[in-house]
Order: sequence, then structure tokens, then C-alpha cells
Amino acid sequence: MDDARETPVNPLQLDPGQVPLYAPGAISPDCDRDVLLELKGISKRFGTNQVLDNIDLTVYQGEAVAIIGPSGTGKSTILRIIAGLLAPDAGEIYVAGKRREGLIEDSPDPVGIGMVFQQAALFDSLTVDENVGFLLYQHSNLPTRQIKQLVEEVLEMVGLPGIGNRYPAELSGGMRKRVSFARAIIANPDNPKDRPALLLYDEPTAGLDPIASTVIEDLIRDIQRSHGCSSYVIVTHQNGTIRRTADRVIFLHCGKIQWSGPVTAIDTTDNPYVRQFFSGQVEGPIQLVP
Repeated sequence: MDDARETPVNPLQLDPGQVPLYAPGAISPDCDRDVLLELKGISKRFGTNQVLDNIDLTVYQGEAVAIIGPSGTGKSTILRIIAGLLAPDAGEIYVAGKRREGLIEDSPDPVGIGMVFQQAALFDSLTVDENVGFLLYQHSNLPTRQIKQLVEEVLEMVGLPGIGNRYPAELSGGMRKRVSFARAIIANPDNPKDRPALLLYDEPTAGLDPIASTVIEDLIRDIQRSHGCSSYVIVTHQNGTIRRTADRVIFLHCGKIQWSGPVTAIDTTDNPYVRQFFSGQVEGPIQLVP
């Protein structure tokens, strides 16, 4: 497999619905691993805008998948559908082999799914402790002292010990991102299923300087290795974040998956979408809307 070479595939010569998820010779996910998430024929329209058009996507246990593409192509929409916050117009969603019916509150998934939103989405009027432990404070029978201890443990894990009494306004952008990570991974020890098996990251390094971005990228990998949240899907535009956090890359455009392959194939593929995206050229199959 190390000597495999990708055979160039030009999706412009194929029907969009027939573009292969993996070009011949590309490194595919290990089919022996368990399938954690499967989307079949997912479509979503907002008004006259067909954002997602018959999308098929599989995420395997232990896999790190980056969804990339131009702005406004439905990347965040996919995350919200996976998280159960938004219902597709058509298609089926399977989590750990079980079909999800409706939204997450209608049919809880057999494994936990945590989401880190682009803007951290913290409650400004609550302390860091109250933000991170929000679900445990509201929906568990754990004593307050134990919740505070759990909060401190995850804050230390993300490199922010001792800030539980601060408010979001007192934190830098990078710190707020890390607090949102802590909130996503905290779990009720009395209910192991609460620990997320799949994490969803929506533009986790957007608006951060290169050093803060590196801290976040390292944290994403550290959580994958040490916290048991071994699978994640990340939406990002950042070149460095793509290369440092992804095992497999999916390129989304015009509601379709136009290319999918290992992150190591980014610089060798002849796919015109990928070439234009990473080169920043104006001319190509990706046309900017005025």
C-alpha cells in the first residue's frame, strides 16, 4: 500500500453522482474497522438552494475525517445533520449500525456525539465551570462537588486548569475554543455512554493566529489519543489544520462529494477541485459567486 499511486480522476468527465469516493489506487479506510457513522443518500435544500445532493459518507472507528471545500457548500450543514440538530430532507443516518429516526432528542444515538461549534457558543452569563458542566448540572444527579471536580479535570486536559471562576469575556479566542472542547468531552461517570465516541469540529481554528491554531490542532489529536474520543469529523478551511488533523479528506462542492482520499494525496492528485482549492487560483471548476 505504501507504494500505491493514485490514478488521476477528472470528475468533470463523470456524472457528479458517480464520482468515486476513492480514486483507483488511493488508500481506502480499513474495511475491517467498525463503521461508526454512515450517511446514505443525504439531501438538504434551503429554499431554492440545494445544499446537499444525495451524499453518501462513511466514518470508521478511529478515523479522522476533514470535510473541506469553498464557503457555502454545506460543510457545516453536514455536521449539524450528523449531530442530530438538523433533519435531512431525504436519506438515512446510521450511528453504530442503528438507524436514527428524527432529531437527536427524538431518537438518542447508541454512542455519544459531541460538537464543538465555530464560535465556541459559550453562555456569556455563566462561568467557565458552569459552561463546561452545564449538562451535568442540569441533567444529572451528581453532587455539585463531583461535577466541579470533573470540570477541573477536563479543563486541565485542555491546558486550562484553575480558570473555572472566570467568564468567557475574560478569555482569549483560543482559550474560549479550548473551553468548548472541554464542554464537548465531559461525561457523566455514572453513564459511560455519555462519553462521546464521535466529535464534530466546526472550523476550530478559524480566526486564530498560527500559534494558537497549532495549540488547538495538537489538542484535537491529543483528545483522539488519550480521551477515548478516537473518531472525529472536522470542517476547516485552514491548510495547516487540514494537514495536521486529518487522516482522510473529503472535498464538497455543489452539494456533491467531488473527491475523497488520504491527506497524503492532496499534493499529488490531479483532481481539479483540489488543485484549485489548495493553489488559490481564481480560474478553475470552482466559480466564485459575485
